[in-house]
Amino acid sequence: MASEKLNKFQMKLTKIMGKIAGNKLLLSLRDTFIMAAAPLMIAGFAIMISSVFLDPTGIIFGNSGLHLGSLISGSEKAFLVSDFANNLRTLQGYFNLFINGTMAINALLVVAGFAFFGSRRFFPKNKEPIVVTFYALAGFFITLPWTVTTLDTKGKEVTINGIVNSNFIGQQGIFTGLIVSGITIYVFNKLIQKNVTFKMPDTVPPAVAKSFESLVPGVVTLAIFVIVAGVLNGVFDTSLPEALLWLLQKPALAVAATPLFAVVAIVSTPILQWFGIHGTSVWGPIFGLTWNINDNENIMGTAQHLYSTLFMNFTVVSSGALTLAPIIAIIIFSKRADNKKIAKLAIAPGIFNVSEPVTYGLPIVLNPILFIPYLLSWVIPFFLGQLLTEIGLIPIITNNVPWTVPPILSGLLYSGSIMGALYQALVIVIVVILYMPFVRVANNLANKLD
Repeated sequence: MASEKLNKFQMKLTKIMGKIAGNKLLLSLRDTFIMAAAPLMIAGFAIMISSVFLDPTGIIFGNSGLHLGSLISGSEKAFLVSDFANNLRTLQGYFNLFINGTMAINALLVVAGFAFFGSRRFFPKNKEPIVVTFYALAGFFITLPWTVTTLDTKGKEVTINGIVNSNFIGQQGIFTGLIVSGITIYVFNKLIQKNVTFKMPDTVPPAVAKSFESLVPGVVTLAIFVIVAGVLNGVFDTSLPEALLWLLQKPALAVAATPLFAVVAIVSTPILQWFGIHGTSVWGPIFGLTWNINDNENIMGTAQHLYSTLFMNFTVVSSGALTLAPIIAIIIFSKRADNKKIAKLAIAPGIFNVSEPVTYGLPIVLNPILFIPYLLSWVIPFFLGQLLTEIGLIPIITNNVPWTVPPILSGLLYSGSIMGALYQALVIVIVVILYMPFVRVANNLANKLD
């Protein structure tokens, strides 16, 4: 009886998701993030190696982990100034270059990909979608803040003009990138459709004529972004990415010190992540004002705050809900060889809570079928952890543990209790079960499309 109901649910869900998955916008966004998946998977492996194996204060060498540094040099202080630790930092710097060339420019990948795939799907008669990509990238750079604030040799804050703020070519710029790319797709292609172009004489070679054809649509498209950037900078002393970030953060700041912010953060973060925007890039400053302070007070023993970044790591980030659980669900329930291969590739980073290979590799990002289990894989573990803490089964989280410590072990270390480990094991089981019907729906839908 139960299996019959589950089959009916899966059939209904397959029909609904089939209609949603056929949406041109979602298909364009999906193709964009699939294109970006390979470099982001490289970033995931680089993060794992850099954070786990090469960080002198990480889980291998640090005192919050295996204490290997103290064993080598006699104390953590002596180890951190040793040649061995300096060599680790040098290697870590090299691996961070992988991250700088992939995840740190994620917004650029998204702008280029969405402009290309969006043009192909919405304006198939345009035979040169790569030209739209060039103008989308140009428009994106026009909207960026071209100032960087830093400290001089005396520790005084100074503003340097003429340098792009690199924060916004990474995760923080994705939302802006999608908007700029979308506007470019529409305006540029519409002008081409209406023949609002620069006509060259017939004697001009076709390749040259083609490039000049885009001049008028290109100027009009870029002029839109110049006007927007000029108004925002001249009137409000800000840029488009900064303004959008402020609009997202302002309502949350009003409730930052209340339990309502926990609901806002835990529900909105997976929604932002599903759109390819790292939630921490939006909520990070607010966490710094509230939950990070709670962390410090809990660690010092001067307070007993339930909500903290350590609690979020314990319940969600390091619990296996975002990594091992979907990987296990894919390996057990998926009949797709491609998905199984990606899941197996994601196991090693997943053990250390690096979620990029599974999030962008399957992908979960902009995948309408996996949206519901992904959202619930944040919400259920967090509020289940809250309930178990409030009734006294799990103590307040007071231990500062690296987020890369594997699930179950991290539960034990964060809580200092076997209940923390059992809780994370339960979370993995719950989330695997959550994913089961949706993975099967993904199988059915993929088989129909093949």
